[in-house]
Amino acid sequence: MIRFIIVSVLNGFLFGILDGIIHANPYAQRLFEVYKPIARDSINAPAGIIIDIIYGFVMGFVFLLLYKALPGNTGIIKGLSFGLIIWFFRVLMSVISTWMMYKIPVVTLMYITLTGFIEMIIIGIVYGVFLKPGNI
Repeated sequence: MIRFIIVSVLNGFLFGILDGIIHANPYAQRLFEVYKPIARDSINAPAGIIIDIIYGFVMGFVFLLLYKALPGNTGIIKGLSFGLIIWFFRVLMSVISTWMMYKIPVVTLMYITLTGFIEMIIIGIVYGVFLKPGNI
């Protein structure tokens, strides 16, 4: 149980760090100018950290729940599989919906798709390396 808590908190912080890198760099800032009219003036960092940690726990629980059904014999492969699944449901479906409903430049959507893929693969690998149903 301690391992589950540590990995979930770690991945929660990792979510926040990666989101910061993905969204706060100068290239991303130029791409995200399209959102400026509806974007908040400031971010509630404490709430963001709490939400990311909750995501870490929920996704860790789902990873363990799906563990036996995920393809692969090693934790890393299972983590990669999980990363692809969460990328599809969390990132790709959102990007496709955004593309269908809003006038967002394709380059911005491609950036979100690619960086979201990298982020979810990293998150999945961390779960795959450190979490297994028998060792939580």
